[in-house]
Amino acid sequence: MKEEAIEKLRGVVRDCVSKHLYSSAIFFADKVAAFTADPADIYMQAQALYLGRHYRRAFHLLNASQIVLRDLRFRYLAAKCLEELKEWDQCLLMLGDAKVDEHGNITDTRDCNIMYLDKDGEDREINILSAICFLRGKAHEALENRQQARLWYKAAIKADPLCYEALECLLDSHMLSSEEETNLLSSLHFGPEEGWLSSFYTCLIKKYDKESVVEAKFRELEQEDSCTNPSKNSFLCSLKDNTDLLASKAEYYHQCGEYQKCFQLTSVLLEKDPFHLKSTLVHLAAAMELGNSNELYLMACNLVKDYPQKALSWFAVGCYYYCIKKFVQSRRFFCKATSLDGAFAPAWIGYGNAYAAHEVGDQAMSAYRTAARLFPGCHLPTLYIGMEYMRTHNFKLAEQFFMQAKSICSSDPLIYNELGVVAYHMKEYEKAVRWFEKTLTLVPSSLSEMWEPTLVNFAHALRKLGRYDDAIKVYGKALALSTRSLSTYAGLAYTYHLQNNFTEAIENYHKALWLEPNDPFCTEMLTLALVDESQISSSDKCGYELDEVLL
Repeated sequence: MKEEAIEKLRGVVRDCVSKHLYSSAIFFADKVAAFTADPADIYMQAQALYLGRHYRRAFHLLNASQIVLRDLRFRYLAAKCLEELKEWDQCLLMLGDAKVDEHGNITDTRDCNIMYLDKDGEDREINILSAICFLRGKAHEALENRQQARLWYKAAIKADPLCYEALECLLDSHMLSSEEETNLLSSLHFGPEEGWLSSFYTCLIKKYDKESVVEAKFRELEQEDSCTNPSKNSFLCSLKDNTDLLASKAEYYHQCGEYQKCFQLTSVLLEKDPFHLKSTLVHLAAAMELGNSNELYLMACNLVKDYPQKALSWFAVGCYYYCIKKFVQSRRFFCKATSLDGAFAPAWIGYGNAYAAHEVGDQAMSAYRTAARLFPGCHLPTLYIGMEYMRTHNFKLAEQFFMQAKSICSSDPLIYNELGVVAYHMKEYEKAVRWFEKTLTLVPSSLSEMWEPTLVNFAHALRKLGRYDDAIKVYGKALALSTRSLSTYAGLAYTYHLQNNFTEAIENYHKALWLEPNDPFCTEMLTLALVDESQISSSDKCGYELDEVLL
């Protein structure tokens, strides 16, 4: 057959693939390969078989060709077939021996000397070595060797920063600590026109930096003057309304405790793209914090209908039951989510929280420990373990776990708040004050009602140190955030009482008792304050009468 006719048949195969007519593509690709016996045509036939889900046949075709030993693309496609067949050990064997160090650098580079088929044109291609490293990572993760998986995912993105899937696996599975994520991104080598991608990636990692730093990252990608400025990348102006970027911003709002702002943004995003699952997860988390059970119910129903095999769907059902305080049912659905996807971190944490809400400490600890083992880069399981120990008054162990959480993510203010509470309970008031001050310096936005308990605890610690004026100022800041806290009014009243300012003390005891009329501490202390004030009044009156007599 003439070369022109064969080239037309190749075009037919490519067109069939583009139109998802895989049986037709397989049929014509088989004929082209028979006519030419060209390795490139055999590879095209194997691709058509792979896309048509004939994995065993595609693997046999590739394996029968001796070129599979010399061409990386043949080897990679053969390994992809084994991946689909879940034959993970054979998949790793097909990819060949290689070693990687702790930083994700490939130390055995023999694969670099193996040729591979390249296509003509100037399109930017993802490095085949990066794809191979990523597949090695997936195989190791499937074999539950998460340490090796982490190293190979790092190697994949270092081999080519365009291998986003590797970064996604590292982030979604919480394989890296906050510091490790930052170090990894700083080690990547982007092309001259890929500066926007570097900025985008920095918006995806844990966002516990100072508010000005995080906001600057988002502004860099949202700037609108890049279209009119030829020195800048013209793509930047189109990212202002990009769903992925806005979902990342919503995640940042959630980390800041700006739950209402987060919920509003994700609501807009889900109207625009109802099936954007990252936005859905953040939306569920915000609805949980706001106690919006109606929204959780609707989301859960829709997700179970559209994605019955996804862990996210049953996680949403668990969130709904948790929100309405039906913890037994919530545990059941969180457990189902973990059985569908054992690497879905929110379900494990929700599972532990549902047990903790019922004060079933052993089961909660078991869930948290599993999460800490599976997700070494996530500090929340370790933080919750510390909280459980603190609930049972085991303050030394609680402090150890809080410090461990701090080593994983040193910028989360919640960790320092818990350290302050532990120090307060251990009567180390100076240390408690230092931790609470650190907490407030790390809050990435203006103080919201979420941080009112931190201010109250801070004020309590100051009062214990006899710093009454400082304590009163901090209680005032807490009242600016919420006027419905019994603890704030009681602490403020007691501080005034210690200063012998009985009028202010009595006024604030009354405010506390208005919120909780049967509170025994405020009732008793109000009585004492009234007695103390009456004694001073009597003393003043006696003094006045004595002056009259003397005159």
